Amino acid sequence: MGWPITALYAGPLAVWAYLRWGRPSTHRAKQRAQARGERVPGKPFWASVAVGVTHCGAGCTLGDIVAETGVFLLGWELFGEHLYAEYAWSYGLAVVLGVVFQYFAIAPMRGLGLWQGLWEAAKADVLSLTAFEVGLFGWMALMRFVFFPADPLRPDSAAFWFLMAVGMCVGYLTSYPMNWWLIRRGTKEAM
Repeated sequence: MGWPITALYAGPLAVWAYLRWGRPSTHRAKQRAQARGERVPGKPFWASVAVGVTHCGAGCTLGDIVAETGVFLLGWELFGEHLYAEYAWSYGLAVVLGVVFQYFAIAPMRGLGLWQGLWEAAKADVLSLTAFEVGLFGWMALMRFVFFPADPLRPDSAAFWFLMAVGMCVGYLTSYPMNWWLIRRGTKEAM
């Protein structure tokens, strides 16, 4: 699920990365290569980190899409500002979805039960998705308070979603160093 969701904000770059590093590293692709007696293609560490960021980014992206739409449709505010309600809901949904995505990546690989798998998924993803959201939320704050202070963009405009996609790319970049560190520590699996 991480690749199609990443393509929502990274477009052709996500498709290229999937064809280069995502698709060749699937279990089925590895089995086919081994059956043909071919060497299973590897990828450099930096590319493994980049693929790992797509997992936390997928949870963040889905959480942000749902939260932005819900806050807009329901007219929610926090401290008199829609942006703060968007932050709260986006982060909450990102944590839930990110941990669920990570659970399904980690638990089968490590043979973990539900609670242990959820704990390991949370350890692997909460810092990563927090770093993603810091970049995205910073971008959103710039859009709201610096570039469009008088007439804030709303989710019923194409400009809003375009700028959210840019913000998600910023979030991807701010999450990359955290994923590097988590994978090096062994907290998160290299993908």
